[in-house]
Amino acid sequence: MAAGRLISLLALLFLSISLLLLWFTILSGITSTSPLRQTYFLRADTSGITGARPISQWTYFRICGLDNTDCGPSRPGLPLGDAWATGAAGVPAELIGSYGNGTTSYQYWYLWRFGWVFYLIALFFMTCAFLGSWLACLGRLGAGLIATVSSVGLLFLSVAVALMTATFVKTRNAFVADGRSAALGAYGFGFSWGSWATMFIATVLFCVARRGHASDGQRTTTMTGNRWSGSTFGRRKSSGTAGSRRSWDGRRVKEEYA
Repeated sequence: MAAGRLISLLALLFLSISLLLLWFTILSGITSTSPLRQTYFLRADTSGITGARPISQWTYFRICGLDNTDCGPSRPGLPLGDAWATGAAGVPAELIGSYGNGTTSYQYWYLWRFGWVFYLIALFFMTCAFLGSWLACLGRLGAGLIATVSSVGLLFLSVAVALMTATFVKTRNAFVADGRSAALGAYGFGFSWGSWATMFIATVLFCVARRGHASDGQRTTTMTGNRWSGSTFGRRKSSGTAGSRRSWDGRRVKEEYA
């Protein structure tokens, strides 16, 4: 198999893994099936906060209780402060403000709102790259096109994962500073950063596949040229041998009749 095609298939494998991990992140809290049941971005002690559960877990679409049970309704770009009531008492001062119906501060409202949106934009471009990845197996132009789409997806995913990390690390620190226990979700962060890492590898491989297709084309041209030269040399050699044989036969006939 040609190098360019083999590298493209390897890139497709990493892209598929990246998409799978991203779906695990986005669908966290939707069902109680593993690994989605263990997937969340942050778990914090919210006991004593007005309108909050004793333990709150932040997922992509919902805020849930322990082990992603007792979840609230699924909402797009839900505010960080959706875990408690409007103007709730007992919330760390850094987290509460006038945004999200009086539940979330300015900084955390926009941090997670933009992070949430960038996840979806990244998912769109990654899906486009996945659906068109067969083009990368056909030649240099196809590999270059998919490498470009993958690069755009990687850019948006990088911003999404960075904003998610900043949002929930700062939120955890705010809870800890307020004397409450809080921990980052190993699955939520692992799936997000794993998706980023495999997407990065896939993008690099698509770029390498483009060069691989170019090398395959040059190798094919060289081999074709060598075959053509060999055939021409063979014909010339055969023609020369036949001419020498005819000349020798002619001289032999003349000598016999002399």
